[in-house]
Amino acid sequence: MPPINEAPEPSGQVADAVRGNWVDHIAPEWSRPYLRLSRADRPIGTWLLLLPCWWGLLLAMLHDGRMGLFDAWIGLGCAIGAFLMRGAGCTWNDITDRHIDGSVARTRSRPIPSGAVSVRGALLWMAAQALVSLVILLTFPPAAILLGVLSLAPVCIYPFAKRFTWWPQVFLGLAFNWGALLAWTAHTGSLSWQAVLLYVTGICWTIFYDTIYAHQDAEDDALIGVKSTARLFGDNSAKWLRGFLALTLIGFAICVNGATDVPARIVALLGVVAMGVHMLWQLRQFDPEDDAILLRLFRSNRNAGLLPVLFFACALLM
Repeated sequence: MPPINEAPEPSGQVADAVRGNWVDHIAPEWSRPYLRLSRADRPIGTWLLLLPCWWGLLLAMLHDGRMGLFDAWIGLGCAIGAFLMRGAGCTWNDITDRHIDGSVARTRSRPIPSGAVSVRGALLWMAAQALVSLVILLTFPPAAILLGVLSLAPVCIYPFAKRFTWWPQVFLGLAFNWGALLAWTAHTGSLSWQAVLLYVTGICWTIFYDTIYAHQDAEDDALIGVKSTARLFGDNSAKWLRGFLALTLIGFAICVNGATDVPARIVALLGVVAMGVHMLWQLRQFDPEDDAILLRLFRSNRNAGLLPVLFFACALLM
């Protein structure tokens, strides 16, 4: 029985879903298992996939000093594509992890292990999301299209990484930050070393936030033999996180330093500083034994990643 005056949780709600999310309360009943499979009830993943795209686009514009109407489409197309490809990637992840997810307290309520969606239904749903993403990708320049196709490699490999390496967060970073390369190339027509450095910088950030996230599952992962940086770092996690925080800020600072306009460069650097302050706050709050804090800190990286976006956009308007 739920407490008096408290509504019961929606049927089929996933354990770590955002409470009051639109999927569980507004979406049609028939669509909810599939939207949950895409993590639409947990939007942080879409943000973490999208933010590197916007970093790449904005920094490319700061570097060459030009912007146009097509850049607005790149930004919007990346946003739609991030939602769809995050959904397709999560669906693929849940298909490959369906036996593991059933053994972990936080994930056994997901649609496939709970029986809400069949494997065949999940495969069809994944294909539908990927096809719509492809339509968007085909509106970009040829070099960006090629990068978009190549991005499927890390997406496909990531779900298996925790089976063969203690660093699956690196493989997540390879997949989640690919948008920095793609958006940069969509604007400029080619890659540069700054875009590659931004990609590596994003991977360091991913290791930072996903190590925090992985501490929620450390005990269950140890029981079933799943590897992660949270288990690898153990009691030294805070020290490792501090190191990846430093690498993130150094990489960002070098990328920003190539901006053509000096005042714009200073404003952009302030965005890097603001992100660093947010990440330091996360470190001060970090408690590997408190799952509620770990989840809150992980989700707060949306705001951490938006700070450079805000400052980079302001720098462009100068």
